[in-house]
Amino acid sequence: MSPRTIGMTDALYDYIVTVSLREPEILSRLRAETEAGPGGMMQISPEQGQFMQLLAELTNARSYLEVGTFTGYSALALALAMPEDSQLVCCDVSEDYTRLARRFWEEAGVASRVDLRIAPALETLEALQGEGRQFDLMFIDADKENYGGYYEAGLKLVRPGGIIMIDNVLWGGSVANPDKTDADTQAIRGLNSALHSDERVSLSLVPIGDGLTLARVR
Repeated sequence: MSPRTIGMTDALYDYIVTVSLREPEILSRLRAETEAGPGGMMQISPEQGQFMQLLAELTNARSYLEVGTFTGYSALALALAMPEDSQLVCCDVSEDYTRLARRFWEEAGVASRVDLRIAPALETLEALQGEGRQFDLMFIDADKENYGGYYEAGLKLVRPGGIIMIDNVLWGGSVANPDKTDADTQAIRGLNSALHSDERVSLSLVPIGDGLTLARVR
């Protein structure tokens, strides 16, 4: 046995999904429809969605802020795990992708709880600060070059004890490849490095999906 995190083969991944995934039928259908459309690979994995649901339950989250909604899988997963009086604010710039999200939110009966704001996310986050909003959970999964700005805004919007979840922090392994110097990879590397020494949060990088950082606001 090794003290390191175990490597993930296809067979082991299939086993994990078989013995642990409890994906509701509506999420499964949304995932399948997303995968069949343009940009389908941008969707989070179902096991990550379930992990995020568990975090919502563990923190008794009643308010959720999302930067980068795409077709709505993560927002729907969280809405299904949170109480009926919970509130979700979702930030995106695409009417096309979020049209699918709206359809599934309506079908699931959670649309009334979702405040979808179509605008550049930094503008929305600034507006939320002006409104004096506070959130229990935040998920960042949008354009990588602005990750640092989203995170800093999140520190003002997420309550002490709340959690900021940051997706794609392993970026397909590119963060560990010195030959990868594109702007997205550099931005993620920079944020990962800054988070390591940021005393404003407690920190864990979880190797699920494409890497998910959990930053608990102190």
